Amino acid sequence: MLALLSALIASMPAEAQSETVLYNFCSRRGTCPDGAYPLSRLTADAAGNLYGTTHSGSPYGDVFEVSSNGSGSRNETVLYAFTGGTDGAYPQFSPVTFDNLGNLYGTTQDGGAFGYGVVFELHPTGSGWTETVLHSFAGTGDGSGPDTGVIIDAAGNLYGAAPRGGPGNDGIVFELSPSGEDWTEQVIYTFDISLYFAPSGLTMDTRGNIFGAANLTVFELSPNGSGGWMPTVLHTFPGKYLGVVGTPALDNAGNMYGTLLLEKENGTMGVGEVYKMTQRNGQWKMQTLQRWEDGTGPYAGVVLDASGNIFGTTIGGGSNGQGTVFELVAVKNKPYKQEVLWNFNGADGGQPASSLILDSAGNLYGTAEFGGSIGFGTVFEVTP
Repeated sequence: MLALLSALIASMPAEAQSETVLYNFCSRRGTCPDGAYPLSRLTADAAGNLYGTTHSGSPYGDVFEVSSNGSGSRNETVLYAFTGGTDGAYPQFSPVTFDNLGNLYGTTQDGGAFGYGVVFELHPTGSGWTETVLHSFAGTGDGSGPDTGVIIDAAGNLYGAAPRGGPGNDGIVFELSPSGEDWTEQVIYTFDISLYFAPSGLTMDTRGNIFGAANLTVFELSPNGSGGWMPTVLHTFPGKYLGVVGTPALDNAGNMYGTLLLEKENGTMGVGEVYKMTQRNGQWKMQTLQRWEDGTGPYAGVVLDASGNIFGTTIGGGSNGQGTVFELVAVKNKPYKQEVLWNFNGADGGQPASSLILDSAGNLYGTAEFGGSIGFGTVFEVTP
């Protein structure tokens, strides 16, 4: 009976929502020692603490934690502030990823030993967090400018993408493998056309296949059984689109969901879309689930709940022109129904450029690049 009730509630159209600003960045004023302009997706630990990165303010960006203080509000703690030197600079869109020991991993777009960015690890200690640079990118050969974070497999290997590097300097997918006290990097895929947008973040399924997107293509990298990877282009969108920008999301059936930022119509850029790709008999079929005609569509990927409902953000639009949190409600044998769950007004955040995360109670968490009480962005929660 409880399971049936939960299913019925999950399938009901969204009603009035509430939004709570959990943290306003640059509340410490000055040179913004708490960071500014959060662009990354959040990551949650088992206790519900939230982790992410800011683009600048510290002044080269930082990794932060937003945690409950036990009195109904949240505290923000800077776990590490980048110095712009060999430790890295500007995490940009990079979320952080936990391993099973509680260490955090991510990327910076600049800095490092050669100035082309790094993959870093943050290790918790009794007095805080210590940063270790696992790899400094050297440029054309091994990639440069990574800004979408990394994913981790069961063996502890890290995978990510960089918009430059490779034989044609068109971008790469890389793997970092632990080797004793060191890490070994190898390029496992190279793009063969200059990228208009940086490649999306990567997603891995339960069989160890990696999915991502670059320009107009969605691709898969499959283990070939001998330590290498077999690339497959799953779909190429027509030239009227500018690019696939959102990190692909997979449901339990292996269907893939993502976002297209802009489409050119009559010489103007104006349309964002959420797409779904379904595999049948070895072929992938694409369909559009939702379209924004006013150029204020999603800039980030989407997240799905257990009932198949889809959640995301738009970078603009809404009743106040500052962006929205939306839901595409799954209705059996019918098109998805769009619900706007929240219209940002600037004071509570504005122009969210990151995807959302979802907790077990159905609450949504994200970051807004701008807005808030100071104007340097927020961490927010939208509650059903």
